[in-house]
Amino acid sequence: MSKSSVPISEPHDRREPCPSGAAVATPVHSRLTVLSGPSGVGKSTVVAELRRICPDIWISVSVTTRRPRPGEVDGREYHFVDDGEFDRLIASGALLEWAQFANYRYGTPRAPLAEKLEAGVACLLEIDVAGARQVRRAAPDARLVFLAPPSWDELVRRLTGRGTEPPEVLARRLAAAEEELAAAGEFDITLVNTSVQDVCRQLVALMAQCVLISGKTREDPGRPGKTRKAAEGRTWQALRSPTASSTRRSTSFSMSWTASTGW
Repeated sequence: MSKSSVPISEPHDRREPCPSGAAVATPVHSRLTVLSGPSGVGKSTVVAELRRICPDIWISVSVTTRRPRPGEVDGREYHFVDDGEFDRLIASGALLEWAQFANYRYGTPRAPLAEKLEAGVACLLEIDVAGARQVRRAAPDARLVFLAPPSWDELVRRLTGRGTEPPEVLARRLAAAEEELAAAGEFDITLVNTSVQDVCRQLVALMAQCVLISGKTREDPGRPGKTRKAAEGRTWQALRSPTASSTRRSTSFSMSWTASTGW
Protein backbone atom coordinates (compact mmCIF):
# COMPACT_ATOMS: atom_id res chain seq x y z
CA MET A 1 0.00 0.00 0.00
CA SER A 2 1.14 3.55 -0.57
CA LYS A 3 2.01 5.66 2.44
CA SER A 4 -1.32 7.43 2.28
CA SER A 5 -4.90 6.52 1.59
CA VAL A 6 -8.19 8.14 0.68
CA PRO A 7 -11.08 8.43 3.16
CA ILE A 8 -14.33 6.71 2.33
CA SER A 9 -16.69 8.80 0.25
CA GLU A 10 -20.09 9.59 1.71
CA PRO A 11 -22.74 7.24 0.28
CA HIS A 12 -25.79 8.83 -1.31
CA ASP A 13 -29.00 9.00 0.74
CA ARG A 14 -27.11 7.89 3.83
CA ARG A 15 -29.00 7.79 7.11
CA GLU A 16 -27.32 9.91 9.77
CA PRO A 17 -26.61 7.78 12.85
CA CYS A 18 -27.62 8.87 16.34
CA PRO A 19 -24.27 8.70 18.11
CA SER A 20 -25.51 8.74 21.70
CA GLY A 21 -27.23 5.58 22.86
CA ALA A 22 -28.92 5.19 19.49
CA ALA A 23 -30.41 1.84 18.61
CA VAL A 24 -29.38 0.25 15.33
CA ALA A 25 -32.32 -1.37 13.54
CA THR A 26 -32.03 -5.11 14.09
CA PRO A 27 -34.40 -7.36 12.15
CA VAL A 28 -33.84 -11.09 12.56
CA HIS A 29 -30.53 -12.36 11.15
CA SER A 30 -28.13 -9.42 10.93
CA ARG A 31 -25.24 -9.11 8.54
CA LEU A 32 -21.82 -9.33 10.15
CA THR A 33 -19.39 -6.39 10.01
CA VAL A 34 -15.66 -6.99 10.41
CA LEU A 35 -13.22 -4.22 11.34
CA SER A 36 -9.59 -4.93 10.56
CA GLY A 37 -6.33 -3.16 9.83
CA PRO A 38 -2.66 -3.08 10.80
CA SER A 39 -1.44 -3.17 14.36
CA GLY A 40 -1.33 0.33 15.86
CA VAL A 41 -3.94 1.84 13.53
CA GLY A 42 -6.36 2.43 16.42
CA LYS A 43 -8.86 -0.43 16.11
CA SER A 44 -9.17 -0.88 19.88
CA THR A 45 -9.66 2.86 20.42
CA VAL A 46 -12.39 2.96 17.78
CA VAL A 47 -14.13 -0.06 19.31
CA ALA A 48 -13.99 1.43 22.81
CA GLU A 49 -15.61 4.65 21.55
CA LEU A 50 -18.18 2.70 19.54
CA ARG A 51 -19.09 0.71 22.64
CA ARG A 52 -19.60 3.97 24.52
CA ILE A 53 -21.73 5.83 21.96
CA CYS A 54 -23.74 2.91 20.58
CA PRO A 55 -24.08 0.12 23.15
CA ASP A 56 -26.73 -1.63 21.05
CA ILE A 57 -23.96 -2.86 18.75
CA TRP A 58 -22.61 -6.16 20.05
CA ILE A 59 -18.81 -6.31 19.85
CA SER A 60 -17.26 -9.75 19.96
CA VAL A 61 -14.56 -10.25 22.58
CA SER A 62 -11.63 -12.24 21.23
CA VAL A 63 -9.65 -14.90 23.02
CA THR A 64 -5.88 -14.44 23.30
CA THR A 65 -2.87 -16.15 24.82
CA ARG A 66 -1.01 -12.90 25.50
CA ARG A 67 -0.96 -11.31 28.92
CA PRO A 68 -3.16 -8.30 29.71
CA ARG A 69 -1.68 -4.85 29.15
CA PRO A 70 -2.05 -2.21 31.86
CA GLY A 71 -5.70 -1.19 32.10
CA GLU A 72 -7.07 -4.19 30.22
CA VAL A 73 -9.78 -6.26 31.90
CA ASP A 74 -10.42 -9.94 31.26
CA GLY A 75 -13.72 -10.31 29.42
CA ARG A 76 -13.78 -6.69 28.24
CA GLU A 77 -10.82 -6.20 25.88
CA TYR A 78 -10.04 -9.93 25.59
CA HIS A 79 -10.63 -13.27 27.22
CA PHE A 80 -7.12 -14.15 28.39
CA VAL A 81 -6.34 -17.88 28.31
CA ASP A 82 -3.26 -20.08 28.37
CA ASP A 83 -1.97 -22.12 25.43
CA GLY A 84 -3.62 -25.30 26.64
CA GLU A 85 -7.06 -23.68 26.78
CA PHE A 86 -6.54 -22.15 23.33
CA ASP A 87 -5.62 -25.56 21.93
CA ARG A 88 -8.84 -27.01 23.35
CA LEU A 89 -10.88 -24.22 21.75
CA ILE A 90 -9.35 -24.98 18.35
CA ALA A 91 -9.84 -28.73 18.69
CA SER A 92 -13.49 -28.36 19.68
CA GLY A 93 -14.35 -26.09 16.73
CA ALA A 94 -15.29 -23.30 19.16
CA LEU A 95 -13.36 -20.62 17.22
CA LEU A 96 -14.62 -19.04 14.01
CA GLU A 97 -11.10 -17.89 13.16
CA TRP A 98 -7.73 -17.68 14.81
CA ALA A 99 -4.26 -16.45 13.97
CA GLN A 100 -0.83 -16.11 15.53
CA PHE A 101 0.82 -12.72 15.83
CA ALA A 102 4.01 -11.71 17.66
CA ASN A 103 4.20 -15.16 19.31
CA TYR A 104 0.64 -14.95 20.67
CA ARG A 105 -2.60 -16.41 19.36
CA TYR A 106 -5.93 -14.62 18.93
CA GLY A 107 -9.32 -16.08 18.03
CA THR A 108 -13.05 -15.33 17.76
CA PRO A 109 -15.50 -17.51 19.74
CA ARG A 110 -18.02 -18.95 17.30
CA ALA A 111 -21.14 -19.67 19.38
CA PRO A 112 -21.79 -16.22 20.97
CA LEU A 113 -21.49 -14.52 17.59
CA ALA A 114 -23.85 -16.95 15.84
CA GLU A 115 -26.43 -16.54 18.59
CA LYS A 116 -26.35 -12.74 18.39
CA LEU A 117 -26.65 -12.72 14.60
CA GLU A 118 -29.53 -15.19 14.71
CA ALA A 119 -31.29 -12.92 17.20
CA GLY A 120 -30.92 -9.95 14.83
CA VAL A 121 -28.33 -8.05 16.85
CA ALA A 122 -25.90 -5.81 14.95
CA CYS A 123 -22.48 -7.45 15.43
CA LEU A 124 -18.91 -6.24 14.96
CA LEU A 125 -15.68 -8.21 14.94
CA GLU A 126 -12.38 -6.43 15.54
CA ILE A 127 -9.69 -8.78 14.23
CA ASP A 128 -6.44 -8.78 12.27
CA VAL A 129 -6.14 -9.17 8.51
CA ALA A 130 -5.46 -12.91 8.64
CA GLY A 131 -8.58 -13.42 10.73
CA ALA A 132 -10.66 -11.26 8.37
CA ARG A 133 -9.64 -13.51 5.48
CA GLN A 134 -10.83 -16.57 7.40
CA VAL A 135 -14.16 -14.89 8.14
CA ARG A 136 -14.59 -14.03 4.46
CA ARG A 137 -14.18 -17.71 3.61
CA ALA A 138 -16.60 -18.82 6.34
CA ALA A 139 -19.20 -16.09 5.73
CA PRO A 140 -18.77 -14.57 2.24
CA ASP A 141 -21.56 -12.05 2.79
CA ALA A 142 -19.87 -10.43 5.81
CA ARG A 143 -18.94 -6.79 5.23
CA LEU A 144 -15.19 -6.25 5.68
CA VAL A 145 -14.01 -2.78 6.71
CA PHE A 146 -10.33 -1.84 6.60
CA LEU A 147 -9.10 0.82 9.04
CA ALA A 148 -6.11 2.65 7.55
CA PRO A 149 -3.77 5.20 9.14
CA PRO A 150 -3.52 8.74 7.74
CA SER A 151 0.08 7.93 6.71
CA TRP A 152 2.84 5.41 7.25
CA ASP A 153 4.75 7.87 9.44
CA GLU A 154 1.72 8.26 11.69
CA LEU A 155 1.39 4.50 12.05
CA VAL A 156 5.06 4.21 13.02
CA ARG A 157 4.59 7.00 15.56
CA ARG A 158 1.61 5.24 17.13
CA LEU A 159 3.38 1.89 17.35
CA THR A 160 6.60 3.26 18.79
CA GLY A 161 4.71 5.56 21.14
CA ARG A 162 3.10 2.67 22.99
CA GLY A 163 6.29 1.86 24.85
CA THR A 164 4.86 -1.52 25.88
CA GLU A 165 6.99 -3.87 23.81
CA PRO A 166 10.70 -4.68 23.36
CA PRO A 167 12.46 -3.55 20.15
CA GLU A 168 12.39 -6.99 18.50
CA VAL A 169 8.60 -7.27 18.94
CA LEU A 170 8.13 -3.74 17.66
CA ALA A 171 10.22 -4.56 14.57
CA ARG A 172 7.98 -7.57 13.85
CA ARG A 173 4.86 -5.44 14.26
CA LEU A 174 6.17 -2.83 11.81
CA ALA A 175 7.05 -5.49 9.24
CA ALA A 176 3.63 -7.10 9.65
CA ALA A 177 1.89 -3.72 9.43
CA GLU A 178 3.48 -3.01 6.07
CA GLU A 179 2.21 -6.34 4.73
CA GLU A 180 -1.26 -5.75 6.20
CA LEU A 181 -1.53 -2.31 4.61
CA ALA A 182 -1.01 -3.94 1.23
CA ALA A 183 -4.14 -6.04 1.84
CA ALA A 184 -6.51 -3.05 1.94
CA GLY A 185 -7.78 -3.87 -1.57
CA GLU A 186 -9.22 -7.17 -0.31
CA PHE A 187 -11.75 -5.31 1.84
CA ASP A 188 -15.14 -3.89 0.90
CA ILE A 189 -14.56 -0.44 2.39
CA THR A 190 -11.60 1.55 3.70
CA LEU A 191 -11.95 4.10 6.50
CA VAL A 192 -9.00 6.38 7.25
CA ASN A 193 -8.55 6.95 10.96
CA THR A 194 -8.02 10.70 11.08
CA SER A 195 -10.72 11.04 13.75
CA VAL A 196 -12.04 8.32 16.05
CA GLN A 197 -15.42 10.05 16.26
CA ASP A 198 -15.75 10.28 12.47
CA VAL A 199 -14.81 6.62 12.02
CA CYS A 200 -17.40 5.59 14.62
CA ARG A 201 -20.13 7.61 12.92
CA GLN A 202 -19.30 6.00 9.58
CA LEU A 203 -19.26 2.51 11.11
CA VAL A 204 -22.66 3.02 12.76
CA ALA A 205 -24.09 4.19 9.44
CA LEU A 206 -22.61 1.19 7.59
CA MET A 207 -23.92 -1.26 10.17
CA ALA A 208 -27.37 0.29 10.02
CA GLN A 209 -27.34 -0.37 6.26
CA CYS A 210 -26.17 -3.95 6.87
CA VAL A 211 -28.95 -4.90 9.24
CA LEU A 212 -31.60 -3.13 7.18
CA ILE A 213 -30.47 -4.98 4.05
CA SER A 214 -30.41 -8.31 5.89
CA GLY A 215 -33.99 -7.81 6.98
CA LYS A 216 -35.32 -7.32 3.45
CA THR A 217 -36.91 -10.01 1.33
CA ARG A 218 -36.33 -10.67 -2.33
CA GLU A 219 -38.54 -12.33 -4.92
CA ASP A 220 -37.45 -15.86 -5.65
CA PRO A 221 -37.01 -16.05 -9.47
CA GLY A 222 -37.74 -19.77 -9.38
CA ARG A 223 -41.04 -19.27 -7.54
CA PRO A 224 -42.98 -16.27 -8.91
CA GLY A 225 -44.86 -14.41 -6.23
CA LYS A 226 -42.75 -15.99 -3.48
CA THR A 227 -40.06 -14.19 -1.52
CA ARG A 228 -36.91 -15.28 0.19
CA LYS A 229 -34.69 -13.76 2.80
CA ALA A 230 -31.74 -11.77 1.53
CA ALA A 231 -28.48 -13.68 1.30
CA GLU A 232 -27.04 -11.63 4.12
CA GLY A 233 -29.44 -13.32 6.53
CA ARG A 234 -27.55 -16.59 6.17
CA THR A 235 -24.42 -15.31 7.90
CA TRP A 236 -25.41 -16.72 11.26
CA GLN A 237 -26.05 -20.14 9.72
CA ALA A 238 -22.59 -20.20 8.15
CA LEU A 239 -21.07 -19.35 11.53
CA ARG A 240 -22.84 -22.09 13.41
CA SER A 241 -20.06 -24.59 12.70
CA PRO A 242 -18.42 -26.22 9.67
CA THR A 243 -20.17 -29.58 10.21
CA ALA A 244 -22.93 -31.04 12.30
CA SER A 245 -20.48 -33.07 14.34
CA SER A 246 -18.30 -30.07 15.08
CA THR A 247 -21.46 -28.17 16.02
CA ARG A 248 -22.16 -30.75 18.70
CA ARG A 249 -18.58 -30.58 19.94
CA SER A 250 -18.54 -26.79 19.84
CA THR A 251 -21.88 -26.47 21.64
CA SER A 252 -20.88 -28.90 24.36
CA PHE A 253 -17.51 -27.28 24.82
CA SER A 254 -18.94 -23.75 24.74
CA MET A 255 -21.46 -24.63 27.44
CA SER A 256 -18.74 -25.88 29.76
CA TRP A 257 -16.51 -22.92 28.95
CA THR A 258 -19.39 -20.50 29.49
CA ALA A 259 -20.03 -22.00 32.89
CA SER A 260 -16.40 -21.58 33.90
CA THR A 261 -15.86 -18.11 32.44
CA GLY A 262 -19.30 -16.55 32.82
CA TRP A 263 -19.78 -15.60 29.15
